[in-house]
Amino acid sequence: MSTTNKILKTPLRISIATLLLGMASRILNWPYAFHVIIASFILIGVLYTIRFNKKEEKQTVDYIKMILVVFWTTNGVLKLLDFPYTLFFQIVTAFTFIAWFIMEGTAYFMDEDRKTKNTLIQIIWNVALVLGILATITGGLLNVLHWEYALHLLSAGITVITGYILKDLFMPQKFEDKDQNNNGEFQL
Repeated sequence: MSTTNKILKTPLRISIATLLLGMASRILNWPYAFHVIIASFILIGVLYTIRFNKKEEKQTVDYIKMILVVFWTTNGVLKLLDFPYTLFFQIVTAFTFIAWFIMEGTAYFMDEDRKTKNTLIQIIWNVALVLGILATITGGLLNVLHWEYALHLLSAGITVITGYILKDLFMPQKFEDKDQNNNGEFQL
């Protein structure tokens, strides 16, 4: 895994943050949330396709990620448009996610020696991300059950994840000597 900068990293991150904000807006029944989510899904699909086509050396994991993104974004758009037959897209998304996680998963956040080198602040932010994901999943499940405060938990989880993405996007990265042990984590 190379540490070179990936093209369209910033626009993709902005699109993902916009998608999450659109989802939070839809939960809160704010106007134009539907349009923001549709535009974000389409933009993510287009940007990732361009990024995939610009990549010179494509490996199996790259094709799996491309299939994952295309089917995930297509499923998102079709679900929002109330297309009744999205199960196929969900199944392909699930299988490609599992394949990606098996092939790359946690190694995505490690350096080329397969050793994590994160500072305490990066570890705290990563814990916040995990808690945000868990809050989002739990809030979504509790919302289905119509439990009290489920929307608050879901909104808090989405807010934490969006904050993590925006922090990662706008915080300047420190480039230090390779001899030091805090080179940071790989970026999406």
